[in-house]
Amino acid sequence: MGVPSRPHSTTGVKRSRPHNLNVLQRRYHAEFYETVAKVMALRASYLQERILFVKGSEMVAILKGLGARDEDFPLIQRISDSTGPDPTFEYRTVTAARYCLDSETRCIQRLEKRSPLSARAADEHYKRYDPGPQREFDEASMEVQGNTVVQALMLFKALVVHKVAVFPREKLDYASHQWVCSVFNVRIMTDDRQGVQGEPATGGVQSDGSDHTMTVLLGSSNMRSDSAVTYLHDNLETTGAPLWETNPALIRGRVQHRNFLDTLVFADHHYKRCVTQLNASDPSERAWRDMLVVFTRRPKLDEHGVGHTETQTLHATCPLQIPIWLP
Repeated sequence: MGVPSRPHSTTGVKRSRPHNLNVLQRRYHAEFYETVAKVMALRASYLQERILFVKGSEMVAILKGLGARDEDFPLIQRISDSTGPDPTFEYRTVTAARYCLDSETRCIQRLEKRSPLSARAADEHYKRYDPGPQREFDEASMEVQGNTVVQALMLFKALVVHKVAVFPREKLDYASHQWVCSVFNVRIMTDDRQGVQGEPATGGVQSDGSDHTMTVLLGSSNMRSDSAVTYLHDNLETTGAPLWETNPALIRGRVQHRNFLDTLVFADHHYKRCVTQLNASDPSERAWRDMLVVFTRRPKLDEHGVGHTETQTLHATCPLQIPIWLP
C-alpha cells in the first residue's frame, strides 16, 4: 500500500520569499525586551523541572517579539504539504534539515545533509520496529527554513536551554560550544478507509537521543480529542513498553498539543516519552497532524557508533546564517 495522498494542496496558496531573521535588529524595540523577560521566566521554570509546555497563543506573541513576520504564520501551517515520503512508515511524511547552533560565535548555520540515519544504539533507549537499518529523508526546502517562524522557534529554544545542565549522554562532546540541531517537519496520517493508522511514536516508551527536544504543533484535521497525547516517563520505565503496560507511578508529565504552535520542550535524557496514536473523529475522512520536531544535542565524538557520519560542513545549496541573542 502506498503513502496516502496529502490532505490538501498548496496550489494557489500565497508563498513568502525566504527571509533571514536578524534578532539583533530587535534590540531597538521595547517589545523585544518584554519578550526576553517572558522567555527568561519560562526558562526559570525549565531549570526547575526540565519540562516546559507553552500554549500556542503565548508562543505567537513570543515569536513575533523575536522578529517573526506576520505573513509567515499562516504559511507555516501549510509547509507540511511539501514533506516527502518516509522510507519505512506509510502513514508518515517527513522533511529534515540540520543546523549548527554556536554559542561562541552566536549564530545558527545550515549544515549539509548527513548520510542516511542509522539505527540508534541500545543505550539511547529506543526500540526500533521498522525493518531497515537506515533511513533517509527529503531535505527541507529554502521556503521552510526561510520562514521566520521556523527561525524564531530555533531562537526561542536556544534561549530556553542556554546553559541548562542536563544528564550527559555517552560519547557526546560536552566540551564543545556548538550544538547540532536536527529539525524535522512531520505529517502523521490516519485513514480508516485504507487501513492506515498513524502512530506518532511507534517504538512505545523511548528516548530521542538528544539533550533537549522541542515539539511544536503546526496544524491538525479530523483529530479525535484523545489523540496524540504525550506522556513523559521516569527513566526507570521500560524502553519500548506500550502505554497500557507502563507504570502510572512513573509518569512525570502529560501534555497534548491541541492548538497551533502549542510547544513542548524537555530535557531528553531526564525523561522517556510515549505518544498515543492518531485517531480520526470521522472515520470516513482522513485525519492528519503536522509537527515541527527539533532535537538539540552536543556533537558526537569519533568513538560514537555513528560518529563518523557527523559533519559540520556548511550546506552548499541551501545556506542559512542568522545571529542569535543569548543572555
